[in-house]
Amino acid sequence: MSQLQAKLPTDTWVNATWDEYLLAISDPSYEKARGYYYNGRMRLEMSPLGNPHSRDHLIVIHAVCLFAGLNQIDFDGHDNCTYRKTDCAEAQPDVSYYLGANAEIVPWEATIIDLDTYPPPDLVIEVAYSSLADDKGEKRLLYESLGVREYWIIDVQNAQIIAFEIQNRGSRRIYQSQVLPGLDMALLEEALRRSRQMNHGKVSAWLLSQFQA
Repeated sequence: MSQLQAKLPTDTWVNATWDEYLLAISDPSYEKARGYYYNGRMRLEMSPLGNPHSRDHLIVIHAVCLFAGLNQIDFDGHDNCTYRKTDCAEAQPDVSYYLGANAEIVPWEATIIDLDTYPPPDLVIEVAYSSLADDKGEKRLLYESLGVREYWIIDVQNAQIIAFEIQNRGSRRIYQSQVLPGLDMALLEEALRRSRQMNHGKVSAWLLSQFQA
């Protein structure tokens, strides 16, 4: 495995057994990598995230939390949390949420969330700056297989949100959230566009005015 690790390409899918994947993510060389495993392949993401990715990452977290709070929707939010289905699949999405009845289902002390014990998150969000094709492709299939209820992709370069409702291990494009009823993707896209021209405080004030309208 040491030879495999020495030559292991990152930011792409590589054929690997589950044990090889676990060995790779335990290597100090990949300490900062985000790990994914699906269908007998692994992906270690090492691309630098940078300012555009981090700003959109923050905006979407803030928008969801603000909307849920104002609408009295219980939620448990996760930033870069690891979800594992042993011997089968693993994902570390940028953002994820348990909503409503699931908001308190995972105990605080849980580290890696074991999907053999707990349900998958209701909402998963990937912020895509250089990984858009994979987020729309293989990762979408991964989240379908895990049974998340809704999957959003933030297309950073175009300030767009590609959202899917997942049912029966398949997905369909949506333009209004089903897990956060009343939240339109168009409004979130406008928040992303505004964040290119103004600071987050002003964007937050605009979001608040829209959510309370």
